Amino acid sequence: MSLHELLISPFAEFDFMRRALVGCVVLALSCAPVGVLLVLRRMSLMGDALSHAVLPGAAVGYLIGGFALPWLAGGGIVAALLVAVLAGVAGRYTVLNEDASFAGFYLMALALGVVLISRWGSQVDLIHLLFGSVLAIDDAALYVVAGVATISLAWLALCYRGMVLECVDPGFLAAAGRGGSPYHLGLIVLTVLNLVAGFQAMGTLMAIGLMMLPATVARLWADTLPGLMGVAWLVGLVSTVAGLLVSYHAGLPSGPAIVLVASLFYLVSLTVAPHGWRGQRGPQSDTR
Repeated sequence: MSLHELLISPFAEFDFMRRALVGCVVLALSCAPVGVLLVLRRMSLMGDALSHAVLPGAAVGYLIGGFALPWLAGGGIVAALLVAVLAGVAGRYTVLNEDASFAGFYLMALALGVVLISRWGSQVDLIHLLFGSVLAIDDAALYVVAGVATISLAWLALCYRGMVLECVDPGFLAAAGRGGSPYHLGLIVLTVLNLVAGFQAMGTLMAIGLMMLPATVARLWADTLPGLMGVAWLVGLVSTVAGLLVSYHAGLPSGPAIVLVASLFYLVSLTVAPHGWRGQRGPQSDTR
């Protein structure tokens, strides 16, 4: 098999591969900076919780309107934001911290979504909602992904300084009288929007992979915020292209293949990156 047949032909010959490539590349560009901010805020588990919180809303949307995109996306956004609000309230007014609150609500949401689909849907519907179908992306899904990417990048451009300060020193914003809550809320909303966009292609279980794995890899290689975002973007782009090619040639599910390629980057980075095992100075080392 020639290099052209291996790398170019799948995208040149098949329209569904080109759609999947465009959707995943745009999604990677949108998710990478959000994932970096979550890693810097040590909110990675919150992103995972919100990805599972999308499921019951998407399940309700499916039961009402089938696989129509407005119902799936709208239900997912409402459910994830509701979980974020409830977890925030629980973390503020009880002894639980925010991570524990998110863990409780996301498990509840995940179980509820599975029960809804299992009771009133089918096994095929459940698999589709959990794992998505990158190769089935249509024009409507591409518009959603492009719209979310535009909103995400515009918000980050307009609020870059505030978001950085909120990640590095939230106490400074409070002392300066500006407050960090709008930036914190903005990050949660961006996370939800990107997870809903990713859910259209990769399902509720895999959507978080394209957000957090490239950001985690970047944390092992870079020290500056531009460097972190650049490495995360690069890893996300390479993972999507390589994952789609592996999926095509090996007959594997596309979403998991993309996440597995990103996971390979993570495992290699743990070993050879400057801030991985090789560069670790001791148990108390912190490169923040």
